[in-house]
Amino acid sequence: MRDTLVLNASFEPLSTVTLNRAVVLVLQDKAVVEHSHPALRVRAAAVELPVPRVIRLCRYVRVPFRRQAPWSRRGVLVRDQHRCAYCGRRATTVDHVVPRSRGGADDWLNTVASCAEDNHRKADRTPEQAGMPLLHQPFVPTPADAMLLALRAGERSSLPEWLGRHGGHRAERHPLAPAA
Repeated sequence: MRDTLVLNASFEPLSTVTLNRAVVLVLQDKAVVEHSHPALRVRAAAVELPVPRVIRLCRYVRVPFRRQAPWSRRGVLVRDQHRCAYCGRRATTVDHVVPRSRGGADDWLNTVASCAEDNHRKADRTPEQAGMPLLHQPFVPTPADAMLLALRAGERSSLPEWLGRHGGHRAERHPLAPAA
């Protein structure tokens, strides 16, 4: 599991890594622990360190600018927190608001998470034609939003306040650096 969030030296989210990778980065002095699990520790023969939840790289890594996260089916399920946009139950599929057969695209604003029953019931119709209103509107997450939403809900809720919380179905923009 990729449960440790990696921040750039400028505090912007870069990726998530395994606990082992996070510990190696910290032990090699390539990263520092910004937020750790309050009760758990990693122990080895000559070292003991808190279990990192968020690490920050010591040196800035230049990354190509991306205005939005790349679209994917998994990304839609994560963005919608695996909740059906029609009934709110657990979602396992992705539905096109405007069906592909009618010119609907594979993009963030035309896809929502859906349970298999509602996806089948809506079929090749728009939500209005099927009488199935959306519980929330699809949106385009920023790369930082996508990174934070990809963390498990329990991991997200334990992040420090300054990093931002994504509680609803709409990602909010949060400052990524601690307040002075």
